[in-house]
Amino acid sequence: MTGTVPTSSLRARAEIDLGALRGNVRALRARLAPGAGLMAVVKSDAYGHGALPCARASLDAGAAWLGTATPHEALALRAAGVKAPILCWLWTPGDPWREAIEAGLDMSVSAMWALREVTEAAREAGRTARIQLKADTGLGRNGCQPADWPELVAAARAAEVAGTVRVTGLWSHFACADEPGHPSTAAQLDVFHELVAYAEKAGIEPEVRHIANSPAALTLPESHFDLVRTGIALYGISPSSELGSSADFGLRPVMTLTASVALVKRVPEGHGVSYGHRYRTPAETTLGLIPLGYADGVPRHASGRGPVLVGGAVRRVAGRIAMDQFVVDLGTGPDADAVQEGAPAVLFGPGDRGEPTAADWAEAADTIAYEIVTRIGPRVPRVYVDGADGQEEGVGADGRGAGR
Repeated sequence: MTGTVPTSSLRARAEIDLGALRGNVRALRARLAPGAGLMAVVKSDAYGHGALPCARASLDAGAAWLGTATPHEALALRAAGVKAPILCWLWTPGDPWREAIEAGLDMSVSAMWALREVTEAAREAGRTARIQLKADTGLGRNGCQPADWPELVAAARAAEVAGTVRVTGLWSHFACADEPGHPSTAAQLDVFHELVAYAEKAGIEPEVRHIANSPAALTLPESHFDLVRTGIALYGISPSSELGSSADFGLRPVMTLTASVALVKRVPEGHGVSYGHRYRTPAETTLGLIPLGYADGVPRHASGRGPVLVGGAVRRVAGRIAMDQFVVDLGTGPDADAVQEGAPAVLFGPGDRGEPTAADWAEAADTIAYEIVTRIGPRVPRVYVDGADGQEEGVGADGRGAGR
């Protein structure tokens, strides 16, 4: 465990409720089709929440697998002592195949070049590599095109016979599962059935078959197969307002972003605020300075629109969001007068105490909530709490979570 630093004096903090995360895992598992397991996706530092603490909490709550994008993310979890199965899927030529093989990782293979590199690494390591073949069923991103699938399957099966690889999985990814009724989803599912059947007829016997992401996990039980991969839903955020809210699915947002008001001051009518003076005070008023900016991940696109709970009311960002700070107009009256330096300003959280949510900030910035939580930067310490008992678990000395 890393050292800890006091949390009382933090200028800002991202509070991560591991109790909420465990509750989300349980809620998601309850929705799975019979026989399906849950993969907790902890790529990009667990969508900004802290990969190691979130990985451990997810496994505690019954997740069967972990998922990362890069092999380096997966190797970091192994180095920290995580023993669970981990799939990593975003590879480039020259990546650490041998290290991944020796760490017992499952590695995604989408093309012949990757199969050649992993089989060569397996021969060098003297160990059988665990690989999962990814099919492009219509997303048009990573994955093997159906026309190239026979060649890849045949080569992978030959490598199995030679003992250099074990094909542990067959998988794909939906493009539009967050759009209810989109025709591409059913079409992709049909293609996936066909490609899985082809591989199995060729002698591949996978441990897991999977295509469902968070929206499919929530709404498409026919896509669950042996495993579902839950990313954003794991952190209590709905993949799409069209599907429903977090509360509709029994999920609770895990991250609460707060800062301490750095300065409160009275200014006259017509006073310019922040760069470009895109906001001028409509009357004599009180301004509050919030010590977070776009360097911390607060989106500059939300200038003039981003909501903040401070002084008992939700205010909007006044003027442009700067690199390290932004301003809110507190107005006049008892609520404004009560705000002093050090008062809490809540940018987003679960929303049940009147604070904005990550979805509110996404709307203000014309983006998605995935981006809002993932972009919160390393200057903002992650402070881990357990919502089951309210106990604070600490913050890493490097500004990252100490975990449990």
